[in-house]
Amino acid sequence: MTRKPRAILAALAVTGIALAALGPQSSVASSHREAPLIASDPAADNTDLYAFVSPDRPDYVTLIANWIPFEEPNGGPNFYPFATDAAYNINVDSDGDAKADAVFRWTFKNVDRRGGSTFLYNNGPVDSFDDPNLLFKQTYTLESSFNGGPFKTRISNAPVAPSRIGNASMPDYQKLRDEATIQLPGGWKLFAGQADDPFFLDLRVFDLLYGGDLSETGQDTLAGYNVNTIALQVPFKDVALRGDAKRNPVIGVWTTTDRAKVRIAGQSTNGIRGERVQVSRLGNPLVNEVVVPANLKDAFNSISPDQDAGIPAVVKRVTDPELPKLIEGSYGVPAPATPRNDLVEIFLTGITTKANGPIKADLNSQLDNKDVNAKRFRPAEMLRLNLGVPVADQPNRLGVLGGDLQGFPNGRRLTDDAVDIAVQAVEGAAQTGQIVDALAAGDKVDANDNQFGDAFPYVALPNVGAVNGGAGAAAIVPPAATSDPAPSLSPAAASASTSDMGRGSVVAVAAIGGLALALILVTWWFRRRRPAATPDDTIRI
Repeated sequence: MTRKPRAILAALAVTGIALAALGPQSSVASSHREAPLIASDPAADNTDLYAFVSPDRPDYVTLIANWIPFEEPNGGPNFYPFATDAAYNINVDSDGDAKADAVFRWTFKNVDRRGGSTFLYNNGPVDSFDDPNLLFKQTYTLESSFNGGPFKTRISNAPVAPSRIGNASMPDYQKLRDEATIQLPGGWKLFAGQADDPFFLDLRVFDLLYGGDLSETGQDTLAGYNVNTIALQVPFKDVALRGDAKRNPVIGVWTTTDRAKVRIAGQSTNGIRGERVQVSRLGNPLVNEVVVPANLKDAFNSISPDQDAGIPAVVKRVTDPELPKLIEGSYGVPAPATPRNDLVEIFLTGITTKANGPIKADLNSQLDNKDVNAKRFRPAEMLRLNLGVPVADQPNRLGVLGGDLQGFPNGRRLTDDAVDIAVQAVEGAAQTGQIVDALAAGDKVDANDNQFGDAFPYVALPNVGAVNGGAGAAAIVPPAATSDPAPSLSPAAASASTSDMGRGSVVAVAAIGGLALALILVTWWFRRRRPAATPDDTIRI
């Protein structure tokens, strides 16, 4: 950091929130189902990315990436495995050329003992990863590559914490979580498995921006849902440029999912064979949802960050964003003047005076790394983090907006309220320095429904209760009015109705049974008369 903390606070209290303006209210739970193609491939769908200095290991960085949106806890019998024909990647750029200097790659295998004997995920209580009652489980291999070198296997056959079926099936799920939390020689910590979805927000934004009068706020839409989480904790030296986080503290992070280029429908694989293609990408929250127009969303998921600044249609959506106009139409709050050069700086370069942008502070651009070659710097979208900012004693959920330089948009912690920060930024608080009072309450969802942990992997345990607690009143459609009297709900009437229904059911079952028997006899007679098949009759695909 090239300015004193007080000066940076003064500048960033006004300007640092602008990154969130790239995608606020119209989010789909960050990157949950944000593009047409990935919406139909949830196992490959990146939902959120978090990057922060580890509060209990201040010289280590924690990277948390989530996949598979909207996992309802009761979604059996197959629940939510990682894809075995995909590669899940966390990428780190330390020199600002928008290409990965460190790549961490996970691939998964199924261990499925169900066969033809059962449909169950487990056939009794499970108290360990190796419990014979756990009939389906997964393992993973983690590989890493640094500075373009070959991938090296760091661990193989590591356990994945299984989907949490319920308390009867998994009475001590914390034990399963602990078994799946691994520390490697050298200090790396790893976790892969199911967790509570840590993102919190009210998604009723689509009803003309919270009902048109902010009356539809206060409901955590993601409460009760789970995701599949991959978490990694590594020392600064493994991701900082030249291994020196004091001289080069800023890194850029994004996640990707790669699928096999050729996939055979219906074929299950353990491992990936052949060439891969990128199908999902995520850096900052909310970007693909509300910055990138619909006709470019799939393309954005397929490209690498070094291509971003060369796509005029995407850059234009940053300089002239859509959301302020939508809010102006609903609430009459004037949209800030364009072009939004503040958003261009944060979206593509990070916050730095070296980009000659309107934000006069240095916080989280690789241009501030002392050993960076500025001629090779490439503007690109990614989640940027300054490893040199100390861990906050009392984290503020509003991050930089709340005077906490360690929070979003300087990386992203689990507790950072990205949506409330964005509500103000999209209305120009980054330019005027004034909070928009009409939107000061945000979405009224200020924290996650489950408490986060104090130790790696920090995410909360997965939920076990049903998200759908029952049909809402609005879902009940009254019957059309008729001239017939309304049916009585008295016990006598119910008994008579039940009796009639029972007699009707008997008649129906008898009729169906008779029809089935007739069909069986006709089929048997037809097959007896049909000549035997010859080799030429064989069906080939």
